[in-house]
Amino acid sequence: MQNNHDNAALPLQGVRVLDMTRILAGPWATQNLADLGAEVIKIENPEGGDDTRKMGPPFVRNTSTGEETDAAYFLCCNRAKQSVAVDITSPRGRALVRQLAAQCDVLVENYKVGSLVKYGLDYETLHAELPELVYCSITGFGQTGPYAQRAGYDYLIQGMGGLMSVTGERDGTPGGGPQRAGVALADILSGMYAALAIVAALRHRDGGGGGQHIDIGMLDVQVAVLANQAMNYLTTGIAPGRLGNGHPNIVPYQAFRASDGHLILAVGNDAQFRKMAQAMGRPDIGEDARFRTIALRVAHRDELVPMLAEIIASRTIDEWVAAMASVDVPCGPINTVDRVFADPQVASRGARLTLAHAHAGTVPSVANPIRMSATPMRYEAGPPVLGQHTAGVLRRLLGTSEEELAALAEERVIKDTFI
Repeated sequence: MQNNHDNAALPLQGVRVLDMTRILAGPWATQNLADLGAEVIKIENPEGGDDTRKMGPPFVRNTSTGEETDAAYFLCCNRAKQSVAVDITSPRGRALVRQLAAQCDVLVENYKVGSLVKYGLDYETLHAELPELVYCSITGFGQTGPYAQRAGYDYLIQGMGGLMSVTGERDGTPGGGPQRAGVALADILSGMYAALAIVAALRHRDGGGGGQHIDIGMLDVQVAVLANQAMNYLTTGIAPGRLGNGHPNIVPYQAFRASDGHLILAVGNDAQFRKMAQAMGRPDIGEDARFRTIALRVAHRDELVPMLAEIIASRTIDEWVAAMASVDVPCGPINTVDRVFADPQVASRGARLTLAHAHAGTVPSVANPIRMSATPMRYEAGPPVLGQHTAGVLRRLLGTSEEELAALAEERVIKDTFI
């Protein structure tokens, strides 16, 4: 049945974004803006483009030549963008980018602090000429402070920002020591905060406040998302440590080994704990004076967890999931990524997409998790090949003639895959 909102304007329709970012944090921000309806023009170096195009294997293949084309890494954060390959180190190239900036509402960049000054693409220069432009900078450490000039990568930020100090098995236990998260969370969360800030800045601008500079530092983001771990420290003065799969404030809230694999048991309150004990056939555990409250269970973690581990090891994952679901206690398997996409709940929500790709025909993608009732997401374009839209964007926005395009391509100022 046709959805009445299928043709509704998306929330950011009419917003144009100049995307001068690469790798993950910046592209993640701009992909979210694109998903919400913004037109995103991605500026890339004609000699190779975004670094993630080569960060493989795996790669997708050109259906015509059989050759490897872009890496899966690039595909994860660049859908629905237009690739304009321009050499900003050349005077003509940076003039083109400045002209494009004048046609945009937002510019997002993740260059080293101060490095765009020599191209006239820094905030101060553009703000003087384009006072309505929302300008977002994403860097490892922000625009100020003693580390501002340092390069910052996700792994480094996870370490410096405290995440790795609370991730991994306890010291002195098998496999003990700090661990990074299995995906680049500092990058991804920085991108999410950047996208939120951009939307807020656009609202401010549209209310008559003009453009402004958004300064996103990945270390700032990582510190902010320490959440309860940060407050545990700030409240007590005691730095939290690693608890493996355990939780610092709730027990049991961790992984256990069942007879056929691992599961998660996430008991969030005292009523759930008593229901869990009943479902295990051990109501005595639920009434044990040592375990009656969350605080008591945390204090007696080392007594409770081995008891539960022995019980859980006696039955399969599916048996435990069914038993806990019957009493509304959260419990589920630890899925490998293939099982994630095979999960009926994930499938029913439409997480897996198939999008058009100029070289590979189609490529897979993962849907944005935002669900809006009046303005649902529409996925109409896949990730671009390098320079796919250069000529089209310059013609449409700048009125560049065919002769000029040919000359720019000849001088290697621009690249268009289809010229």
